[in-house]
Amino acid sequence: MDGKKLEYKGEEALKELEKLTANAAQVQEEILKRILMQNKGTEYLNKYLPGEGSTTFNVQQYKRLVPVITYKDIHPYIQRISNGENSNLITAQPIIEMLCSSGTSAGEPKLMPSIEEDLDRRTFLYNLIMPIINQYVDGLDEGKAMYLYFVKAEMSTPCGLPARTVLTSYYKSQHFKNRPHDPYNDFTSPDQAILCFDSNQSMYCQLISGLIHRHWVLRLGAVFASAFLRAISFLERNWPNMCHDIRTGTLDHDMITDPECRLALSGILSLPQPILADEIERICSSNSWKGILCRLWPKAKYIEAVITGSMSQYIPSLEYYSDRKLPLVCTMYASSECYFGVNLKPLCKPADVSFTILPNMGYFEFIPLGVNGTWSIDLDDEEEEVPTNRLVDLVHVKVGSYYELVVTTFAGLYRYRIGDVLQVTGFHNEAPQFKFICRRNVVLSIDNDKTNEEDLHKSVTVAKKLLEPYNALLVEYTSYADASTVPGHYVIYWEIIHNNNETSSNSMLDPTVLEECCVAVEEELDYTYRRCRTHDKSVGPLEIRIVEAGTFESLMDLFINQGASINQYKAPRCIKSKAALKLLNSNVKASYFSPRDPAWNA
Repeated sequence: MDGKKLEYKGEEALKELEKLTANAAQVQEEILKRILMQNKGTEYLNKYLPGEGSTTFNVQQYKRLVPVITYKDIHPYIQRISNGENSNLITAQPIIEMLCSSGTSAGEPKLMPSIEEDLDRRTFLYNLIMPIINQYVDGLDEGKAMYLYFVKAEMSTPCGLPARTVLTSYYKSQHFKNRPHDPYNDFTSPDQAILCFDSNQSMYCQLISGLIHRHWVLRLGAVFASAFLRAISFLERNWPNMCHDIRTGTLDHDMITDPECRLALSGILSLPQPILADEIERICSSNSWKGILCRLWPKAKYIEAVITGSMSQYIPSLEYYSDRKLPLVCTMYASSECYFGVNLKPLCKPADVSFTILPNMGYFEFIPLGVNGTWSIDLDDEEEEVPTNRLVDLVHVKVGSYYELVVTTFAGLYRYRIGDVLQVTGFHNEAPQFKFICRRNVVLSIDNDKTNEEDLHKSVTVAKKLLEPYNALLVEYTSYADASTVPGHYVIYWEIIHNNNETSSNSMLDPTVLEECCVAVEEELDYTYRRCRTHDKSVGPLEIRIVEAGTFESLMDLFINQGASINQYKAPRCIKSKAALKLLNSNVKASYFSPRDPAWNA
């Protein structure tokens, strides 16, 4: 960032965005040269690049000699640093913390190194969001934002380095705490509530603050759609207590024990507001919560959350609670390893969300996966070595083609496979724009079949349409490859509600409807799966298990108790945890199997 930590805002930010994307190739080359010059003395780079004392590095030499890696390759270095060895094993700058991945997409959480200037890069990207949105939505400086943000209790490595999620790191940083007090940073949530480690107390305080300011709220949101919907569910259970507190102007129950939260709320709940409490009670006591967001926050202009990839499953629920009146805005693409890009058309339809990669965030390369609207992973084993000559530079990707993202960072990741599958949708100046497709390493497999997350999601999306004539809504799902039977089969867990907020029961949906849903899922799965089912008979009929209402909230609680972050939690699309499977199976109330083989042609 060269000292320009927080310089770019408003029109300046947009101008800088144009400058960066117009010179993406040059910026990328400069970024890689800076990384190599800065980290030239590290043990890791010295393994592959000759001339430790050299003052210049050849980009082509880096691409030829430095291998493409996965987490298992860099993990020994991260472990050594976590145990107290010097950061210069992988980076010249001190590692100030380890960032924990969510740990729900690919198993155990991973630790990613982070240096001080990474916070500058994240802040730079955050500062682009409002200038972009202001081009499409007027008057956002005339009210407040009800954004529900959460932190997670920190761990530490053996040598004392903080180990925390990337969002916890940002919210606890001076960049967030000392953010400019301008209208675009006017949140309903007090910082004390955001920084409370108890998610229930934090949720209560943030929601009641949002309700008190309901007539000033112009923006709603959370980091992930799942967290926002969890907040709605929490509100359904706790609005009577909140109305009581607003009516009396006090916190007279035992839920809020955190002293910082109580202090923050004492300023917001300074006076009794019986009229406001009556308004909220009248709205929340309605028989149906369809459109509840627009009724509680009548001036809201959009909902902001991640709705791409596995989060797209939550779009129907968000549309239900907003009665399709509020646009769903997905602003940015980021991960624990690196922040990548922004959505330049934030009001686009969820299916059309694409992210423009910012070339100053890191050095980006791409493993080609497919063209012409289809993609495949011929490297079936994620750990298989990728030939270095296969990778494509940022500015040389092709529209319509699919790629796996590879990143090089200042913090010590070199040609690291993020694991995200992306499709190029276009270019903004020289910078490509990508649609996020899925995580490549989430699969179901019984025999030769290998079902990725995207195929599973597409299949479920088709099948759940069969529920619509019955006023039923699929709110969440996950899956499991059950090999306990011969042959093994796919199990998909569904949680269904009816649009009158009553939980569906066996009598509310004819068994043949759910059996046809099984068939619909199988018909949409790929050729190999259908061949295994129909011809080879190596895979048994697909099963849908209907679970009780609230099961997926309990699943989320389970993962949070095991160390996942409420901010970063994503319902895993493939379950491998024995504890999670036990929870799901204990809540199954009905089970349905595909009554016939899917269509298959040799």
